[in-house]
This record gives sequence, C-alpha cells and structure tokens, in this order.
Amino acid sequence: MTLKKKILIGYGVAFAIMTLVVAWSVVHLISLGKATDAILSENYRSILAAENMVDSLERQDSGILLIFLGNFDKGAAQFRENEAVFLKWLARAKDNITIDGEAALITSIETDYAEYRKTFFNLTGKAAQQPVAAVYEESIFPLFNKVRKECIHLRNLNEETMYAASVKAGHVAKRAIWSTVVVAAAALIVAFIFSLFLAERIVQPIRRFMEASRKISSGDYAVQIPVETRDELGRLAREFNEMATQLGRYHEMNIDQIISEKKKGEAIISSIEDGLVVFNTDLQVTAINPAARRMLNLMFIENAMMQCDDILPQSHVCSLIRKIVDTGMQPDVPDEQKILSIEEGDFHRHYLFTVTPVRGRDQGLSGIVMLLRDVTRLKEVERLKSEFVMAASHELRTPLTSLGMSIDLLMEQAASMLPENHQDLLDAAHEEVLRMQALVNDLLDLSKIEAGKIELEFENITIEPLFKHVREVFKSQADIKSVELTTEPNGDMPEFRADANKITWVLSNLVSNALRHVDKNGHIHLAAKRIGPNVHLSVRDDGPGISPAYQSKIFQKFVQVKGRETGGTGLGLAICKEIVRAHGGTIWVESAVGQGSTFTFTLPVFQ
Repeated sequence: MTLKKKILIGYGVAFAIMTLVVAWSVVHLISLGKATDAILSENYRSILAAENMVDSLERQDSGILLIFLGNFDKGAAQFRENEAVFLKWLARAKDNITIDGEAALITSIETDYAEYRKTFFNLTGKAAQQPVAAVYEESIFPLFNKVRKECIHLRNLNEETMYAASVKAGHVAKRAIWSTVVVAAAALIVAFIFSLFLAERIVQPIRRFMEASRKISSGDYAVQIPVETRDELGRLAREFNEMATQLGRYHEMNIDQIISEKKKGEAIISSIEDGLVVFNTDLQVTAINPAARRMLNLMFIENAMMQCDDILPQSHVCSLIRKIVDTGMQPDVPDEQKILSIEEGDFHRHYLFTVTPVRGRDQGLSGIVMLLRDVTRLKEVERLKSEFVMAASHELRTPLTSLGMSIDLLMEQAASMLPENHQDLLDAAHEEVLRMQALVNDLLDLSKIEAGKIELEFENITIEPLFKHVREVFKSQADIKSVELTTEPNGDMPEFRADANKITWVLSNLVSNALRHVDKNGHIHLAAKRIGPNVHLSVRDDGPGISPAYQSKIFQKFVQVKGRETGGTGLGLAICKEIVRAHGGTIWVESAVGQGSTFTFTLPVFQ
C-alpha cells in the first residue's frame, strides 16, 4: 500500500463526516441568507423610497414658500422638479409592498398627496391677494405635515421589519455555527488520534534521511538508507542512495580538479617576476607572491598579520587603495605618483605600481590587486642621463659663449670687408650659435628642475601684475604681427602663493608659442578664474590647433608638432610642466584642428 493510500484512508472518514455537517450547515445558511437578503433588500428599497419622498416633499414645501414670498418663477420650478421626484419614488414604493399594512399606508400617502397638489394649484393664483401666513398655515401646511408623517411612518415600518429579520437570521446562524463546530471538533479529535499513529510511521524514515544528510554534509558520501517499503518513502530512499553515490563520485573528481587548478594558479603567480599583492576590502593582505615578499622585505611574515599600512612605507598608496574600496572605481593617478620607493640601507629601490579592483559575480568589489614592477635600473639610467645632459650642457656653455663673442666681433668689425656670400655665412653662424645657447640654457634649467635643485621664492601674488608684465613684453611683437593680445578682467581674483618670476616665465613661454603659430590679425587671450581651491590661468589662441595625436606628447622633452616651422627647442612646454608641478599644480591643453588651442595650468589659492 502506498503512502498516499495510507493517508487517504486515515483522513477519509473524518473528512466525510465534516463534509456532511459543513454541507448541511452551508445549505441551511445559504437558504436562510437568501431569504433574509430578499427581505432586507425589499425593506431597504422601501426605506430609500420613503427617505426620498420626505426629502422631495420638503423641497416642494420650500418652493411654495418662495412663491408666497414673491419669487414665483423659482418657487414654481422647484415645486415641479421635486413633484416628479416624489411621484417616481411613490411608484417604486407601490411596486415593493411586502409588509402587512404597507399597502394601506401607501394608498393614504397617494390620496393625501393628490389633495396637497390640488390645494397648491388652487391657491397659487391667490397668493398675491391673501395674507401669506394665513393661506399657507390654513390650507397647505396641514396637508404637507400629514403626508410627511405618513412617509416617515412608512420608513419606520420597514426599518422595524428589517431589524426583526436581521435578529432572526442572527439566531439561526449562531445555532448553525455551533452545531458545525461541535461536529467538526469531534471529527478533528478522531483525525488527530489517527494522525499521531500515522505521523510516527512517516517520521521514522524521515529521521533516517536527516541523519544521512548530516553525514553527507560532513563529507561522508558512502552513507546508505535501508529500503523497507515500496511506497513513496521507499522510492525516495532509493533515489537518495543514488544521489549520495553520484555526489561521492563528483566530489572525488571535483576535488582533484580544484586542487590541480589551485596548484596551477599558485605556480603561475610564484613564477611571475613582478610583485603581486592581493588585498580584501578591509585592506588586509590575502595573497602575496614571493617576488612581492622580496621587494617589500616580508619573507617571514604570515598573510593574516599583514595590513596595507604595515607593508607599504608610503601612505599615499594605501590612501589610493582605500579610495578604490570607498568608490568602487579606479582613480586616474599621474605617472609620477605611481612610483613606490623603498629604502634598503643606503640604497633606494623604485617600483612602478598599478592598482586594479577585482569584482565578483554581482559586480560588487571583492578585492584589490596591486602589481609591483622594479624600475630601479630605469630610474638610475634616467638619473645618469639627466646628470650627463647637465654636465654636457654646462661644458658646452663656455665654448659656445666664446664662439658667440668671436662671431659678434667679426660682425661688428670685419663684416663690411667680406663678400656678400661670406656675410650670409656669418649671419647663419650667428643664428645657429644663438639657437645652441638657448638650447643649452633650456637643458640646464630642465635638468635643475628635474633634479630638484631649482630654488622657488614663494610669495603672495595676484594675477593682474603678471598679465600686465606679459602684455608689455609682447606688445611690440604682437603689433608687428597685427595680433590682438587681450586679458580678461580679474580684479576680484584671490591671492595665491607662487614664485612670480617662474610663473611669469610659464605665461611668457605659452604666449610666445601662441605668437609663433597664430596667423596675422589673429587673437591671443589671457584669462584667470577660481575653481574650488585653485586658480586656473589659461592662454587661448585662434591658431591652427593641435592634432589629438600630439596633445598628450607636447609636454615631453624635444617633442614638436610635425609640419610646422617652430624655431624652438622642444623644451619649453616640458619646463612649463615641471615648474607648474613644483608649485603643486597641473597643466594641460584643449585643442581642435582649425579651432585654436587653450593651454591651462592651475595654482593653489593662498589660505
């Protein structure tokens, strides 16, 4: 016998008894409810008709009073309108007679109302000749009061009948409910006693399932449940045993694959020559490869004991990682801030780091990966290159100065005695010497700035003197080229701390570049405005513009836009960038081919 049949036999009898009792009670209650609803519905319609007749009768009486007060048109219209309403509800009351005495009462209302209307029509024309109070009180008001009382009586009669029917239905319903409750309780007791016996028979194999599930969750996939019946529980036991067997096979296969993949991943990470550190969202180290341990001197420290602030000596790196955790986005970090320097005795090692957020299945942040690349050798090569450039430039300055003085003496004293072609060669030599001197001076300035040897004399300055000086310096050059050099009024700009000479040099270099590229009758505009804690200074021209391919490169050394005769050394913008960086600001360009260029740099406001 199946489990389903066992349960059906147990509950069948109790359910049949309950069904018969409930069916009898439901049928009785339904019939009683229908009869009561019919009575209540009829009584309600009669009550509604009586209420509306009283209301329309009172409005008719108000219309009569308006007529006797002199407002004949309004009063007559109100009487006619409510007369139709009264007759409509009187007809509905006549069609809904269900109570003894209701028919006689409705006939009386109909008769008295006809007399009321007749009296109104007879006395309407006499309202102007007789005293208003006497005509109304003697002829109309008694009939109005009588009809009104009869309508109220009709309403009260139906209300009493409606209440009596409700009380009767309530008593019958209570008796039916109690009888249903008693029989249902008896059936439930019988079903409960049987269910205890049946539940024990069902729960016993279920307990075996629970025990087997605990063993599987603890890793014992060899567990089996004995099959003792052929019902649903027996089939479930066979399926459970099959599932346990399959789980055991899958567990063995999956564990081997997971271990293999884990070892493969660990081997790959360990073989990487670059350092790799993984942080969780609490900035705790969760994984680190041997290369990173060597770089950060963490060979004998456990991962669980390492926090970001403990292993990284420079606080801005941990601040960057914490910012990624807070925002979930990878911030844009300048290249010069991506260098991590670690001291090893008297020697410093430099590492280029990149920080990347790791997201889970729901795109939520699950960790941060930091990659460290040793760039110590590159930094040393760059240092040696800068020192070589500085030394070479310094050594070239003396012979260039002597050569320039010699050419100047020749041009002053012997140029007139030379043939014209020799004079042209002398002029060309003079220009090349000047160009070489400018290049050497720029190289020396740039080398000093990069080496941190440049001295900045900070003071509180304003914008207007800087712009005024630039206008005076380039006024003659702008006039020769017919270029309009303008500045934006900036009288309300705040002070900022800077080296006035160095910032003037940056502005002059930007204006000089603009004059070199802008066409005749062009325009150069200098502007300054405050945005947050910084002052933005900009130089805008309407020249040929800069191609997007060069906009990210022109601030590098010796980079010049191809196809233009610049006459410069390619170091001016690089020096501008280093000077602005030394002041704690940034510089960039916004340009489009054929639409001019705008060079902007920032300086912090003095606080």
